[in-house]
Amino acid sequence: MNELDPHLLVVDDDERIRMLLQKFLMRNGFLVSGARDAAHARRLLEGLDFDLIVMDVMMPGETGIDLTRAIRETSETPILLLTAKGETEDRIAGLEAGADDYLAKPFEPKELLLRINAILRRMPEVTPEDVRPKVLSLGGFNYDIERGELWQGEDPVRLTATETQLMRIFATKPGEAISRANLVEELGRDRGQAQERAIDVQITRLRRKIEVDPKQPRYLQTVRGAGYMIAPD
Repeated sequence: MNELDPHLLVVDDDERIRMLLQKFLMRNGFLVSGARDAAHARRLLEGLDFDLIVMDVMMPGETGIDLTRAIRETSETPILLLTAKGETEDRIAGLEAGADDYLAKPFEPKELLLRINAILRRMPEVTPEDVRPKVLSLGGFNYDIERGELWQGEDPVRLTATETQLMRIFATKPGEAISRANLVEELGRDRGQAQERAIDVQITRLRRKIEVDPKQPRYLQTVRGAGYMIAPD
């Protein structure tokens, strides 16, 4: 364990599950803090920076979805939601609120570990190199392809891990439609209709950040029968 180990926050009102997750993740090289509910998590988030949050959806009082929505008002820290098996609507609601991924209970600890590592790998690396990048111009926004960063003028635009990866995928093929199925595959998700529906949710969220009118997108377009396409100036 060292100061470079990713710091995770586990939020679950079930103490037994919370402690098991903390111990498991610590054995696998993470620094882990635990919160018993949303209010406890809020206090920790006020004083600490986390690399990723693992959070149960069903908690007394403020739910995991509600807290995800609140966190997204000020932070793009990756969030992995734990949902009840078969509760598809909770998963979609979680993605709409700003979660990066979800995992249905009960789950294998190894799958949780794989998903956490996949999310962390998608986070852009910050480098100090002063290299003039290749840029996509999207109206008032510029997307730095080499750094995987979106800027509005001189202000950086916060992207979630999934949004960052989507922008990287689209930037490799500007002006070319990419199907939902291909986007699911590029994101490393399991194939299926539910995942393709989740892609639509992520696209909607991304449009809110780069479009003047997300309902009439100019830069992240829908290509009927083919998928989605980035269309820079």
